[in-house]
Formats: sequence, structure tokens, C-alpha cells
Amino acid sequence: MIGGLRAYLASIRARDPAPRSNMEILLYPGVWALFWHRVAHRLFRSRLFFLARAVNHLSRWLTAIDIHPGAKIGRNFFIDHGFVVIGETAEIGDDVTIYQCVTLGGTSPDNGVAGKRHPTLSNGVIIGSGAQVLGPITVGPRARVGANAVVTRDVPEGAVMVGIPAKSTLVEAEAWKKDFVPYGTPCSEVYDPATQKLEIMRCELETMRKRLDALLAERQSDAERRDRA
Repeated sequence: MIGGLRAYLASIRARDPAPRSNMEILLYPGVWALFWHRVAHRLFRSRLFFLARAVNHLSRWLTAIDIHPGAKIGRNFFIDHGFVVIGETAEIGDDVTIYQCVTLGGTSPDNGVAGKRHPTLSNGVIIGSGAQVLGPITVGPRARVGANAVVTRDVPEGAVMVGIPAKSTLVEAEAWKKDFVPYGTPCSEVYDPATQKLEIMRCELETMRKRLDALLAERQSDAERRDRA
């Protein structure tokens, strides 16, 4: 147990440069939220649903992080800061990092019967602050979701999702192999597809403006020639 705790704290220090000691990490709300979730999840699996919910409410009051007791969470899960919501049927793999104000939300099933409604995050996923990952979708291994992105479709392995709605940009192999990229979106290595589209539209508009100016100049020149004639 002590060895597992040390390994968990070491995994957090590898992803967060702020703490100066393991004791400081033990004050993190994300660490306590995960601890209380482990308790609540065991109660939930034992069908002690009311007690599980009671522990969940206590944890939410203490940490400002709401993890449904039914959510399945793997090893070395790290919530940096807080204000995170994780739904009942969410599944989270190993070494996943989530920043503040993220929602792993659900969608209503078409047939009205409760089932898989929340996302599945594979190993090594990074979710940037303010992102919303919605519905029974799968985020592939080592994928990254940028800040404030809204993801409603499956995410390929090793992709970066940015924008509203989020669109994927595949990352070069060297970047994909990095141990950890803080905040999920290395700005020097990838570009926002939305920004790229705006830039393309701007270039097309500039081209059309030049062609229009040329046509107007040609028309004016023809009119001057007719006047001289």
C-alpha cells in the first residue's frame, strides 16, 4: 500500500512541476477526490448505492470535484486543480491527466434505457482545462484534448483535439512519444484547424479583392478608350 502511494505521488510529480514535496501533493483536492472515489466505488459495486452517494457528496463538498461512484478509474489518475465532473458510466484508463473545469458528460440514450452514456478515456490521455467530452465516445491512447474543446466523436490514437466542435490533428511520431506534454496542446507543434480555415478564407478573400480591382481597372481603361474614340 505504501509502495503504491509512493508510485502514485511520483507519477504526479512527473506531471506537475509545482509541488516541492510529497506532503504538499497530499493536500491536492484531486488526490483526495480520487481517494474518496475509491471508497465510494467499492460501496457502489457492493450495491450500497445510498452510502456510495453519501461518500460522493462528502467528497464533492470537500474537494469541489464530482466523480460519480459508478465511474471506473485506472492507475495514476491525476486531476490538476479541480471543479471537474465525471459521469456514472465514464471509464478512465491509466496515467490519465485532467485539468480544471473539465466535464466527462453523458448523453440521453435513444431508447430511453440507461446504458453507456459517458466517455471512455484510454491510457495516457490529457484533457485540457475547460474541455467538455460528451457521450459514449472513446478517446484513444495518448490523445490530447485542448482547452475549452468540445468533443462529441471518437478521438484517434495520438491525436490532438481542438476547437468547437473539436477536430483532430495527428501529431508527429517524435511528439507522440514524449512522456508528458503539459496542458495537452504544444502550441509550437500543432495548429488550430479553426485558425487555419480562417487564414485560408482570408487569403481567398484577398485574392478575390485583387482580381476585382484588376477587373475594375480594365473596365475603366476600356471606358477611357471609348471616350477618346
